Amino acid sequence: MEEPDLPRPEGDAASRLAAEDLGPYSQAELDMRIALLEAEIARVSAHRNKAAAHRAAADALFAKGGG
Repeated sequence: MEEPDLPRPEGDAASRLAAEDLGPYSQAELDMRIALLEAEIARVSAHRNKAAAHRAAADALFAKGGG
């Protein structure tokens, strides 16, 4: 079953980050923020890849026995 493409909830962390004013941050704070966001991107990507592999394995398992 495919997950529907629904809009992100208004109060989620990514939406709040995207709406935040970056003006008050120093260059060092912005560098730290970039590093944290890059680490979060890597974490989310790894989770997505793991979920995709799990889904592919399940699809392969059920395709063998279903047809």
